[in-house]
Amino acid sequence: MSSDKHTVAIIGYGGMGKFHGQLIRENGQLEVAGSFDLLEARQEASVQAGFRAYKSFEEVLADSSVEVVVIATPNEVHKEIAIRAFEAGKHVVCEKPAAMSSEELKAMIAAADKAGRVLMVHQNRRWDEDFRVIRQMYERETIGALFQIESRVHGANGIPGDWRHVKEHGGGMLLDWGVHLLDQLLFMIDSKVVSVFSTMSYILGNEVDDGFEAVLQFENGIKAIVEVGTTNFIPLPRWYVKGTEGSAVIEDWFLNGRIVTRNRESEQREPAPVRAGVGLTKTMAPPRKGAAITEALPPAAELPDGFYSNFVAVIEDTAEPIVKNAEVLRVQILIEAIFAAAACNEVIKGFDTYGA
Repeated sequence: MSSDKHTVAIIGYGGMGKFHGQLIRENGQLEVAGSFDLLEARQEASVQAGFRAYKSFEEVLADSSVEVVVIATPNEVHKEIAIRAFEAGKHVVCEKPAAMSSEELKAMIAAADKAGRVLMVHQNRRWDEDFRVIRQMYERETIGALFQIESRVHGANGIPGDWRHVKEHGGGMLLDWGVHLLDQLLFMIDSKVVSVFSTMSYILGNEVDDGFEAVLQFENGIKAIVEVGTTNFIPLPRWYVKGTEGSAVIEDWFLNGRIVTRNRESEQREPAPVRAGVGLTKTMAPPRKGAAITEALPPAAELPDGFYSNFVAVIEDTAEPIVKNAEVLRVQILIEAIFAAAACNEVIKGFDTYGA
């Protein structure tokens, strides 16, 4: 092991564990000592990747050379693994969702604070280019002040994998993809969520949701619609946003999209009526020629560091975390409100406490 790199052990060497191993190698400031997984095939995969296969989690904790534990296991064991790692003097990177409840997350944060160690949750979708385009449009009011934001991910493959089908493991789409979309919204919009209404989909017959839709109202007047679906053979756009001066759409992760804004230089005249079905309409007629301007999407604003570069700076006490635990807690509280709203089929209010 290189003496100038921080040493990492990965707990859970499935798809995400392997992905973290790749990210760490690309980062260059960290080095993977090894991993531990309950499945023998994954232990063998770790060795094939050039890592040590620890025989137990206890062996990881006893290795004084390991500074950082990366948790890439099913969700229900995150809390126990994290707290034991803190008690052993390790820093922790935890996959999302960080915990099964806000109370579990509070216990993890308290354990990190008590040990004087760093807990960072891998909310990597804050670095997605499509999100960074929308965030910049929101901050710079590219199409005027945004008042409605629609964020969706649609697929047609059902719920992937095994444990994601199981409630006790923290399965379902709200805890899988929903946690990303909600984190993006709360990271972008610094305003209290004053109400939420939601519906959950169980079309595929699993005990966990195969999709959901949530309508959020922010105190600053913004309405957000968040939707995840796994039975959508024709996906809706990844983003659709409305501002006081125009609209914007991003179709997919490849940044196919456009913005259309009001042309203030054009003569303001009523649209001509058009035939629509068996009737006429002026309200839904397209704008007159020259009344709107269509442009390409603006470039995305960069975040200052990648996730692991920021994590290293945090443990070296040279930077603040881009993913703050108070923000992660807000998302966890919001997730609980979405579950509650769906269960009672009512609008839920008075829950967004900014982690208090």
